[in-house]
Amino acid sequence: MFFIPALPFIDSAIDFATISFIAILLFLSLFSICFIFHLRFKSRRCRHLQNFNSLWTFRFLFVFFITSWALTELLRLPYFRRSYFYPLLPQLTLPQRANLCKVHLVLSLGFFEPGFLVTLLFLLEVSVKKTHPRSFFSVFFVLDSCLPIFLLQVYFVFFQGREIRLPELFHRSWFLCWNSHDHNTVLCAYPLLSTILFGVFGAVFTLSFLFSFWRVVSHVINKALRVRIFALALAVIIGLPLQILFMGLSVFWTPDKTAFDGIALIVFLTTFTCAVVGEGILVIKPIADSLAARGGEGGESCRVNSHGEMSSLPGSMQEGNVV
Repeated sequence: MFFIPALPFIDSAIDFATISFIAILLFLSLFSICFIFHLRFKSRRCRHLQNFNSLWTFRFLFVFFITSWALTELLRLPYFRRSYFYPLLPQLTLPQRANLCKVHLVLSLGFFEPGFLVTLLFLLEVSVKKTHPRSFFSVFFVLDSCLPIFLLQVYFVFFQGREIRLPELFHRSWFLCWNSHDHNTVLCAYPLLSTILFGVFGAVFTLSFLFSFWRVVSHVINKALRVRIFALALAVIIGLPLQILFMGLSVFWTPDKTAFDGIALIVFLTTFTCAVVGEGILVIKPIADSLAARGGEGGESCRVNSHGEMSSLPGSMQEGNVV
């Protein structure tokens, strides 16, 4: 292990910075949800917007996973738990507080982050298709894709210690720190087994993403769309391996060290970047473009035909479904 002295004021600053980034992500997610439902309501009156709106379920699911991941990250921060969570539940025992770190691991690395990555891949894959799969079966497929890693994380985080004897760094999900006031603080960590499991998922996901990326690029001729796709690819291909790498490096320090807090911040920022870029490119920008296309028709873009149905001027624009 490398010795770097603990600096409490830096640790608190890192926690505060993380909370600030979470607040930014939650605000962006709220804005994205408003955009999704705004287009949803608009599409009821204009047929050509229905083509843009065909993926609204998956965009909403994408934002839901990101929002849930951001909220789950709050459980990892000792400042948040000490200031806001523990006062609400003062009766929590030490094992129960330690279980909060395990819950964070299982939900963050086992469900919410894999969920928004799989949904991101799904949105990228279907964005250039002329027909889209049914929402129910596609949502079921996304959730089912996250089930294996979720169950494995639950098993290795909550139950593996009873059956598998490994060095502590393989299964250390929390660390007990004593401060100068004789109060114990539970700090969350990244066990190496959880990192390895997530790393396997990340490797499979990266290969699938690269395959879909080249397929989408080969179909898109619009330069602006190509720039968006390349920006999304850079955020994912660089961010995900960096996250896994630094999660693995974190086992060299205990969670009470400043170096660990710095690494944990980098791990958070890599996922934060993927989430922000994903929401901007897969949710906000396509919806903004579709609404601009509707408004740019020079006045009324929808009208009621002789049969009382809504018709659009002009016809549907399939390119609007591209990221």
